[in-house]
Amino acid sequence: MADKINAVKGMNDILPASVPRTDKLPDSALWHWFESTVREVLARYGYQYIVTPVVEPTALFVRGLGEVTDIVEKEMYSFTDSMNGDKLTLRPEATAGIVRAMVEHNALYNGPLRLWTAGPMFRHERPQKGRYRQFHQLDVEALGFAGPDVDAELILLVRALWKQLGLVEGQHVRLELNSLGQPAERQAHRDALVRHFEAHADLLDEDANRRLHSNPLRILDTKNPAMQAMVEAAPQLMDFLGEESRAHFDAVRAVLDAAGLSYRVNPRLVRGMDYYNLTVFEWVTDQLGSQGTVCGGGRYDGLIAQMGGKSAPAVGFGLGIERLLLLIQGLGLAVPDAAPAAYAIVTAPELLPRAMVVLEQLRETGLKVVLHAGGGSMKSQFKKADASGAQYALVFGADEAAAGELTVKALRDGQGAQQRRSLSHVAEWAASLQSRA
Repeated sequence: MADKINAVKGMNDILPASVPRTDKLPDSALWHWFESTVREVLARYGYQYIVTPVVEPTALFVRGLGEVTDIVEKEMYSFTDSMNGDKLTLRPEATAGIVRAMVEHNALYNGPLRLWTAGPMFRHERPQKGRYRQFHQLDVEALGFAGPDVDAELILLVRALWKQLGLVEGQHVRLELNSLGQPAERQAHRDALVRHFEAHADLLDEDANRRLHSNPLRILDTKNPAMQAMVEAAPQLMDFLGEESRAHFDAVRAVLDAAGLSYRVNPRLVRGMDYYNLTVFEWVTDQLGSQGTVCGGGRYDGLIAQMGGKSAPAVGFGLGIERLLLLIQGLGLAVPDAAPAAYAIVTAPELLPRAMVVLEQLRETGLKVVLHAGGGSMKSQFKKADASGAQYALVFGADEAAAGELTVKALRDGQGAQQRRSLSHVAEWAASLQSRA
């Protein structure tokens, strides 16, 4: 027997619930329910679906995310194309690729766009719960909109998604908010940060020393207990914001206040990419240990021009799908049942053609029906029917066939109750199964 080949560490299979596994990752039914919910909510807000390549030029992320960010420095899966020597990277996030696509296709020529995508991203880091080398992300972007109204709309959109998923805002997830101002304001703050950190050089760890002159804002994210008091005393960006930046932030907050959405202004919230300006936000939870951020984003008005396009404003967010589903799973929230409405049992091979025709008619009405395949005793087939979670067993037997009927047997409510149904009037009784399934 040949040796087994397993998946790459930190890259996981998404399997049906019926497949036993020990890692407790979300199953494909939960995943499918989430994707359906996302499509429904985003459609309400007028967002259109887009798909971009998983592989992009490495330069896209170096230019877009920042050469000294952790993602570019440590985490990207990059390689040289053996055919032509191009330097390529498996995408570590989605925003840069969407902006590249919009610039390449001159997509904003006819005006602003609201877009979304979902798919796998890749980062080379130590796998842990809620943090994987291949992870999946929902990405929502509003391109060409300059006002605080769209910043607020995106935050309210996420709240609407939480409601649809059964998450309670303020209890299961909470919102943190900040403004990064404009580049000149950030530069003044950056200079003040460097002076502050240089004055406390004896407290800086190796990582902070490395970032001191390349990306001092990231030092504010430190988890080193020995640096916390010094970091808390560091200059705050909010004190460097000009009148326009403050007005933009106040307008976002006014909408959230009017909508009754609670939040905390977190002056240390900076996000991990260099392209952000003005509004930034994160939705966080206490239920997932150190992996507390489930959704984050903000405004990035300079990125489109940075990618070679005509200058245009933009704002968006990314949501970690695995992390969110682990939260939903851990909270034991009610998820719609993915079980079929009916499970079909065919007692003899000669009855199969007619049975298959009836099952197709049932499916055309929207009913979920699973056919037992592979034969077996009636007892074993009913055992499979019960294990499927179906509400009903549909029995195609010789006696039923002679009468032009099948037997519908309840497997859940009114367990054991059964009745005959005509094979010639499927649509009439299919609706009754649908309404109870």
